[in-house]
Amino acid sequence: MKLRKKIALGLVLTMGLTMFAGCGGNDAQQDAEQTGGDAAAAIKVGGTGPLTGGASIYGLAVQRGAEIAVEEVNALGGVQFELKMEDDAHDAEKAVNAYNALKDWGMQLSLNSVTTTPGIATSELNNEDRIFGLTPSASGTKVTEGKDNVFQMCFADPNQGSASAKYISEQQLGSKIAVIYKNDDAYSSGIYEKFKAEANALGLAIVSETTFTTDSQNDFSVQLQDAKNAGADLLFLPMYYDAASLILNQANAMGYAPKFFGVDGMDGILTLEGFDTSLAEGVMLLTPFSADAEDELTKNFVAKYQDKYGEVPNQFAADAYDCIYALHQACTAAGATADMSAEELNDLMVEQFTTMTFDGLTGTGATWSADGQITKDPKGMVIQNGAYVGM
Repeated sequence: MKLRKKIALGLVLTMGLTMFAGCGGNDAQQDAEQTGGDAAAAIKVGGTGPLTGGASIYGLAVQRGAEIAVEEVNALGGVQFELKMEDDAHDAEKAVNAYNALKDWGMQLSLNSVTTTPGIATSELNNEDRIFGLTPSASGTKVTEGKDNVFQMCFADPNQGSASAKYISEQQLGSKIAVIYKNDDAYSSGIYEKFKAEANALGLAIVSETTFTTDSQNDFSVQLQDAKNAGADLLFLPMYYDAASLILNQANAMGYAPKFFGVDGMDGILTLEGFDTSLAEGVMLLTPFSADAEDELTKNFVAKYQDKYGEVPNQFAADAYDCIYALHQACTAAGATADMSAEELNDLMVEQFTTMTFDGLTGTGATWSADGQITKDPKGMVIQNGAYVGM
């Protein structure tokens, strides 16, 4: 009787172990299918971003642009990537938790974070852990400052500010400038500070400077009235699209119609649910990507993105696409392999990114300095008939 019990118990244990092994194999197969290659032989690339919440337009665009690029580079053979994005809801604390989850997953290369405030927090961890980071869109200088292994595909905030002031001056877009910026946001205030310095150097007249915070970004009547009273004929908005959409709505309601000039954070306003896109007609901004460009690379990317997701890709999707291709170029040139440690890959990437030149959707001949900032030319865009058109 005792012998029968032992045999029965042994059979149960054997069946359980077999089922467990089968489940593990299915998970690995699913992981491989997500990236179009063998997950065991792929370099793991992780990133955090707002996949839910008010800033999800940015996070989802980055995820989708990166996914398309991973599918393409894996189809080429050679270096293979496995991509995983974690939701940080545009919150620094959640971004740190998301980063740690990716580290536990085995992340070897990082897309850092999508937005600046979370990106500042996670870049500290990139540096401490020696995991190379290339952010598509966290543009604050503090994201890369003091970290030799964190780089940006996007323009740094000061560069956006100075480039905007130069463009407004050169194109003579306004004689009296008003600025509304978010003073508790590193992205917005960073652009504003450099814009102001460059505008003063160029002799642009800033006649109104007002601010808002996260808690007060639902009523802009005071800021708009100040700009209107000062006679401002151009309103510079260094901010994300959510606040900008309210400003456009409220300016229209009070009959104030200056020219509006924004930055890359406004890219996404045309897909904001419930927003009347006619209010954005004529809005200008500087961005490194134009979805209506006629080169084959852009046309193929836009067609693929529209077919897969049913919308026109914005600059954030394009920057993420370029991040994957830049990492692929660097890994290929350095002879990187999936069995290398994150620290080994980190050293190879730092060497490559400080010496290589990259051609992508968001600029040709792009180079990086040792402080992680990119050099490439912005493009002036204007919204016409509900679409971005090159100026």
